[in-house]
Amino acid sequence: MNFTKADLQKETSYKTSRSGGKGGQNVNKVSSKVELLFSIASSALFTDEEKLLLTDKLQNRLNKDGYVQVICDEERSQYLNKEKAIERLISLLTKALQKPKVRKPTKVSKAAKAARLDNKKMQSAKKENRKIDFRE
Repeated sequence: MNFTKADLQKETSYKTSRSGGKGGQNVNKVSSKVELLFSIASSALFTDEEKLLLTDKLQNRLNKDGYVQVICDEERSQYLNKEKAIERLISLLTKALQKPKVRKPTKVSKAAKAARLDNKKMQSAKKENRKIDFRE
């Protein structure tokens, strides 16, 4: 990852509004809810391949203008909400940029095959012994 918290903060914009929840009169007076907006397409932090990967993986997080939107209104302080929002954005971007490991196909070992076949033979013999011979 070739980005830092400071680099991301330069390219993000914030909207603030009044938040609901705890806080008493503070809720009615202070705009503590933070909405972070980050444009992947206009970012200089990522290469073209990374931008394609991010837009593909974060498709459901993009709004109609193409911005990644992170909303935080958990804290009573606008500053703390901004910090939490940027941390969430960092975790979103790092998770989206991680490439999954390539699965290596493996075969069933000879011992496991032999054990399975032996078990089948034992089950078959057990059921065979339970049969009643009606020819007698």
